[in-house]
Amino acid sequence: MYADVIVDISHEAVDRIFQYRIPAELLSDISIGSPVCFPFGKGNRLTKGYVVSVSETTDYPVEKIKNIISIDEGALNIESKLIELASWMHKRYGSTMIQALKTVLPIKKEIRHKENKYIVLKCDEAAAKEALDIAIKKKHKAKERLLTELISAGELSYELVCGKLGISSSTIKALEDAGIITLKQDIIYRNPSALERKTEYSIKKLTFEQQNIVDDIFGTYTNRTDLRPKLIHGVTGSGKTEVYMEIVAKMQSIGRQSIILIPEIALTYQTIMRFYSRFGDRVSILHSRMSAGEKYDQFERAKSGQIDIIIGPRSALFTPFPNLGLIVIDEEHEGTYKSETMPRYHAREVAKKLTDMSNGILVLGSATPAVESFYKAKTGEYCLYTMSRRVNNNELPAVNIVNLKAELEKGNRTMFSEQLRCAIEERLKKKEQVMLFINRRGYAGFVSCRSCGEPIKCPHCDVSLTYHNNGHLICHYCNYNIKMPNTCPKCSSKYIGTFGTGTQKIEEAVNKIFPSARTVRMDMDTTSGKDGHDKILSTFANQEADILIGTQMIVKGHDFPNVTLVGIMVADMSLFENDYKSSERTFQLLTQAAGRAGRGAIPGEVIIQTYNPEHYAIEAASKHDFYAFYEKELSYRQLLNYPPFYHILVIFISSPNATECGTMIDMASDYICKTGEYEVIGPSDAIISKKRDHYRKTLFVKHDNISALTDLMESLDIYLKSQNNYDDVLVQYDLDPMNTY
Repeated sequence: MYADVIVDISHEAVDRIFQYRIPAELLSDISIGSPVCFPFGKGNRLTKGYVVSVSETTDYPVEKIKNIISIDEGALNIESKLIELASWMHKRYGSTMIQALKTVLPIKKEIRHKENKYIVLKCDEAAAKEALDIAIKKKHKAKERLLTELISAGELSYELVCGKLGISSSTIKALEDAGIITLKQDIIYRNPSALERKTEYSIKKLTFEQQNIVDDIFGTYTNRTDLRPKLIHGVTGSGKTEVYMEIVAKMQSIGRQSIILIPEIALTYQTIMRFYSRFGDRVSILHSRMSAGEKYDQFERAKSGQIDIIIGPRSALFTPFPNLGLIVIDEEHEGTYKSETMPRYHAREVAKKLTDMSNGILVLGSATPAVESFYKAKTGEYCLYTMSRRVNNNELPAVNIVNLKAELEKGNRTMFSEQLRCAIEERLKKKEQVMLFINRRGYAGFVSCRSCGEPIKCPHCDVSLTYHNNGHLICHYCNYNIKMPNTCPKCSSKYIGTFGTGTQKIEEAVNKIFPSARTVRMDMDTTSGKDGHDKILSTFANQEADILIGTQMIVKGHDFPNVTLVGIMVADMSLFENDYKSSERTFQLLTQAAGRAGRGAIPGEVIIQTYNPEHYAIEAASKHDFYAFYEKELSYRQLLNYPPFYHILVIFISSPNATECGTMIDMASDYICKTGEYEVIGPSDAIISKKRDHYRKTLFVKHDNISALTDLMESLDIYLKSQNNYDDVLVQYDLDPMNTY
């Protein structure tokens, strides 16, 4: 038996695997993730590392393979667990093992700590005075000064000794070698979450509904009676965060750690404030805007037990807690939990695997759960909890729908309907705050008619056609293709074109119509700096701005009590994306946006501007009716063989050679079709068919069994890699994609 091994991940770049023989006496002890010792390099120096896979075959001459020497008994199994997780991700999502390892082990080399160094007496006072007398007799002035100060103070800062006292390092070493003094070092860990605790936290009394959920989740966990993932479906403002914090506190009381995932860096500020006020320095954060040193220190603090709680977006999932008990995924429906790079994992599925490995529990929360998650809850795979009312019995905001087609007929060609404009004026007079949300994502624009509101859709699939630079509209599910029309196919209006607007245009319009209003804009342009999110959010939270304009990052979980009006500029902008999830995404964004209004004492109002007021996603969102939306959406999904009834695998191929790219995608298609087991759609050009001089093709495969698709990835990958003439072709896989290709 042979083991693939990576070298000590704390110090070496994780970019290569080495193969060793497993001696007979260690066969029963070695598995994936095992910490082992082995001879490394030409000098055969004893090196530590981890086993990432075990096999019966080797790729190298048997006589050249060295033996593993032993199991590293002193190693913690934290990294071992993450390596085992990487192995699962590698098989589940079709990535290489190295890609999976780089994902779960983001800190690949040690970052030097900040330190405070001290010099202290090692001997007793009598011996120190004897050494001082000798120094005086021998006229060793530096030793005399140092020993005099040490006998008086007992401990001195290394910086003070070398600076103010002028003592050289050779003098210090001489006294250290003589056993008179010793050096003490205190590691200073960078703490990006360090905040001033201005007031003592007062634990809020939970509502009857909240307390029941906490007791049941923690009770079934401690009694080991029900370890299924828990889905908390709670309306916006129902107090899900208080439930999370109470479960975290209970986990802390039994010595177990917690990971709290949030969908956006933008949410870090408010979330960390709430958790820090209760848990203090036992909580920290992890996200991509932090320096390498800050990230490394949080991992070290987690491993050493200095913190119990980590908060952050998707990557915080891989925090190396030694005794992980809880993972919470807040706003679990969000697409940001799906990785856009290989391996294209979903945090929800990886968190489920990680809690299984750790004997922990997974808690999901959302006002608008993903259709797949709610389906699992309704069919018993997840345990469902419902929070139907806001805290303090505050009412959900009133929602009004404005038909933009009617506004156009009245001659209003501005971005603001008359109703929204008047509502903003009223809030500004009352010194209340307004949020304006533009429902825009980074996909190619859909084509729509402003006169009748009709998008141009595929006649064979329930998705809109996507506009390409060559002037054609294409369906990326069945390859239906037409030339861009000059007039609307339904009403013959000439007001037809690609649909899109942005936050900057809205900001310009607001400043023109409401010149006295203080506005802030929150999008990718204004939050690119390290503290960009925090500065904008704190400005708005402190009521230093009247109107907050932004994309979807402003509608996720924020709590601003003085916001009484939310305006949704164009609800249709995600409704007709070339994506089977477009209706679901629209419902979620509208419901989440509406949930920002009326969270304080003053009732809230929401105005949804749309060209399609009769669409079921918009109607359900206006009534805060998740169940009506879910039932309608589920029926469409079942009819069209979409998740949760079927799983989808996207095979993405790119190459600088157009012929090779086309040949490879055809080979993949032929290989899959020969089995007769899968539903195959394509091949087709990707939405961006050429990018950076690389041609891009996609193939969609459907099956009702996810294992059949993971098995297909493995066998197809072996088959395609055997085609030696196509070294410049890149093949990638995406299981149950969240993005359009």
